[in-house]
Amino acid sequence: MSSREAGGRVVVAVVPDLMDRSRLASAGDEVVVVGLGQLAATVAARVAEGGVDLVVVDLARPGALEAAVALDVPVIGFAPHVDDELLAQARAVGVQAVPRSQFFRRWPAVGPGTGAGS
Repeated sequence: MSSREAGGRVVVAVVPDLMDRSRLASAGDEVVVVGLGQLAATVAARVAEGGVDLVVVDLARPGALEAAVALDVPVIGFAPHVDDELLAQARAVGVQAVPRSQFFRRWPAVGPGTGAGS
């Protein structure tokens, strides 16, 4: 049974930090971790296979914001709480951007498919 059939989400993540990856994976969602260069192709392939519920990006990674805004799926990004400018830039282009600590405190109850809203 897939995570979606079990009530989970399909999440594509650009999250290089291993500890952050383990936090994402522990939620019962199907989490597909990719490098930034594979993000668009992976999302397109997964959408063709049945969908992607959410993309999670570490906005502190160079190029992450630019890659995220090109996607036609919900995107949540996180960045250090002291990087107000980056968080504001992300919000201005439609990314749900939150401070890193807040993101992981609330995960997995963020984004679509949680019943908690976004």
